[in-house]
Amino acid sequence: MSQDHYEATLPVNNGQGDTIGPAWKRNAALFIASQTLSLFGSMLVQYAMSWQVLLSTKSGSMMTISILCGFLPMFFIAPFGGVWADRYNRKALTMLADGFVALVTLVLALLFSAGYDSMVYLFVAMALRALGSGIHSPAVSALVPQIVPMDQLTRVQALNGTLQSVVTLLSPMLSGALLTFMPIQTVFFIDVSTAVLAILLLLVFVRVPSRERSAGEKATGYFRDMAEGIRYVKKHSFIKAFFLFAVVFQFFAAPAAFLTPLQTTRTFGEELWRLSAIEVAFSVGMIGGGLFVAAWGGFRNKIHTMAVAFFGVGLGTMLLGLVQPFWLYLAFMALIGISMPIFNTPAMVLLQQRVEPEFHGRIFSVMAMISSIVMPLGMLVFGPLADVASIEWMLIGTGIIYMVQSVFLLRNKALLEAGKPL
Repeated sequence: MSQDHYEATLPVNNGQGDTIGPAWKRNAALFIASQTLSLFGSMLVQYAMSWQVLLSTKSGSMMTISILCGFLPMFFIAPFGGVWADRYNRKALTMLADGFVALVTLVLALLFSAGYDSMVYLFVAMALRALGSGIHSPAVSALVPQIVPMDQLTRVQALNGTLQSVVTLLSPMLSGALLTFMPIQTVFFIDVSTAVLAILLLLVFVRVPSRERSAGEKATGYFRDMAEGIRYVKKHSFIKAFFLFAVVFQFFAAPAAFLTPLQTTRTFGEELWRLSAIEVAFSVGMIGGGLFVAAWGGFRNKIHTMAVAFFGVGLGTMLLGLVQPFWLYLAFMALIGISMPIFNTPAMVLLQQRVEPEFHGRIFSVMAMISSIVMPLGMLVFGPLADVASIEWMLIGTGIIYMVQSVFLLRNKALLEAGKPL
């Protein structure tokens, strides 16, 4: 796309009936800023909670329980969240979801301040926060193409992913520092503050154009809307293939996503800085990968980009199970980080561009459901197994599976066709 078009001052259409005005870049930047601020507080709490469970129990089974609490509620709320995102004001849904999560965190902070610091309260808070995420995720994913022109989605998503990676880089370092010198409830109060600021920024400054309903779109019942979403998936072979691929990916992601902190404490030591270091290495890699894909844009066919990146994820995962020096372990963690935005950006844009706007919320809610149920199922297998078997062998096996899966991704005709430029 030409630089002249990128700097155009005439209103543009995003392909779904919404006219995006000349200030779309400012609007999108403010929206991304609000969500980055909200994410920062949430990540502080996420690390604080996870490390509290890990360092208190050093148990794969207890980590599995915490992950189930943090994911399963999303599975049950996401179908409704998807329907709401297609029916109602997505900006309002985003603010309500952020507000609910902040309220839960505030109650938890007050409980811990009063001396009620039971692990049970952590698990309950994780579950309630997951309910808010199940509403927030499809609303935000569906809202982005409503305020960004279709031909700019890849660049905007890549830059947004890079900012999220910066947050992921800073969060474990700051969370570790806070937990070293302050009680955990301090982190909870910080999250509440950032959520309030994010909501105010979104409410006052971000303008979202009204979404025009298509001629065939009409008001129906919740469960009929859900059924229509399921029928939509069945009619499109590339979506079925995409979701099947996502299921395999999420299931075998459990060891690398959740068990590497436990592997670190067992293999290298229980120092808090080591737990921060693996998160920092991953985040630095993601920042580099996000900037790279923002500048490059990927291959003409998005599936080619996704396959190459996925092979990198598999290679890095396998190598995590082979190395011993901690600095080399961090290097391979960074390799996975580099690969993730190169994979995630075209994957998200593929759905945003190829799925009709009136189904965005429901399709992204299916993605949230896959994440919320498949990864916990993976942990039900790999978490208890980590108490009796080597985590290294799990990483080697899942890494090899990923590399093989990247080859199958290149052989799927429906995905290759959907991945072609618009």
